Amino acid sequence: MALNAFANVFRIAELRSRLAYSLVLLAVYRIGIFINTPGVDRAAMNAFMEAQKQSGGLVSLFNLFSGGALEQMSIFGLGIMPYVSSSIIMQLLAVVVPSLERLQKEGAGGRQKINQYTRYGTIVLSIIQGIGISRWLASLGRSDGGQSGFNQVVVPDDSVWFTFMTVISLTAGTAFIMWLGERITERGIGNGISLIIFAGIVARVVPGGKTLLDLTRQEVIAVAEVLGLLAFMLLIIGVVVYVERGMRRIPIQYAKRMAGRRMFAGQATYFPMKVNTSGVIPPIFAGAVLSFPATLGTWFPFLQDFQRAIEGNLWIYNGLFILLVIFFAYFYTALTFRPDDVADNIKKQGGYIPGIRPGRQTAEFIERVLNRLTFGGALYLAVICVIPSVISGLLGVRFTFGGTALLIVVGVALDTVQQIEGHLISRNYEGFAGPRGPRIRGRVRAAA
Repeated sequence: MALNAFANVFRIAELRSRLAYSLVLLAVYRIGIFINTPGVDRAAMNAFMEAQKQSGGLVSLFNLFSGGALEQMSIFGLGIMPYVSSSIIMQLLAVVVPSLERLQKEGAGGRQKINQYTRYGTIVLSIIQGIGISRWLASLGRSDGGQSGFNQVVVPDDSVWFTFMTVISLTAGTAFIMWLGERITERGIGNGISLIIFAGIVARVVPGGKTLLDLTRQEVIAVAEVLGLLAFMLLIIGVVVYVERGMRRIPIQYAKRMAGRRMFAGQATYFPMKVNTSGVIPPIFAGAVLSFPATLGTWFPFLQDFQRAIEGNLWIYNGLFILLVIFFAYFYTALTFRPDDVADNIKKQGGYIPGIRPGRQTAEFIERVLNRLTFGGALYLAVICVIPSVISGLLGVRFTFGGTALLIVVGVALDTVQQIEGHLISRNYEGFAGPRGPRIRGRVRAAA
């Protein structure tokens, strides 16, 4: 029966065309990964990235989110990260800039204007990062005379023309990826930007599995340990699905109201609050902060000693990571979620929380609930992201598929499946999980 429900996806012409459209554009993105930036020695770049996998740093983090494009030094080397960074900057500016805050409240027209500003910001960030990457590439193998253990020249012919071509190639590549993501969102299925990041991470699962298989053949890892690791990963995926779908529903009661000559009876509804309100942003920021010393160690040798001291003690590194995740979870949630605005909207619509006065007391109640959810969500994020490093330390093997990547993959997969199920249910088919299977929806925990 479940197979019949899955086959319903291909019986709907619109859904079938949307899936095909999304897959074709994702294939175009993956093909572009292997188009090199002019003037870069690809073999030397691969050798440098192999060395970076052992030492960590922001380079490895960016390579993960670019789907390996930075390792290949392709025209998609910047990936979609400039767009993500621009979106985050616009969210932060909307809190402190009154004109942007007004645009956010103007509905679809305001959001369209903010999206336009986000695109402009993406191009500006791409140009700045492109200049930085071009000079960084030119310095590899030249700046330290091989003292860092890498003595291959990545850019044989360093010139102004190389810098210009690198900036143009990387900026155009990011703009093209941004266009692909918007087209997938508009005419495909799922969120295009998220699916591009998803495709880049999933593409690295096969090489990672091959590495694990090679280690098993070399008897570095026992077969029983590999089977136990796979079972544990399935358990972790189940936990991620359980928490990501979890939410706290705050009951809201609306009084009777008159609209024209019609009287509308009061109704009871709820305001949903996700357990993981901040999403995957806190572990990304925490990982970036802890990777700065390794990245800047090329110019400041004392930072390399500091990074080695942190990474040499797994407890210190994970402890700092957990504290940073909790801090960024509260910081990002405070910037993006406004209890005062929620309370005002509820009051303007004639609603109230049973037992709570409208206005200030409602905002304080929502903020109190939000703080508790944020703490639980931050601990959940920290544990999920720390577990792979703990397992890596116990087995003595470095894994490329970490907790942050797992959170992104599972979250995007859930959102995409939920959209597919919405198309199926709207056309009187069973859900994606079958006629008697569960719906892909948030779990309920109503306030007492």
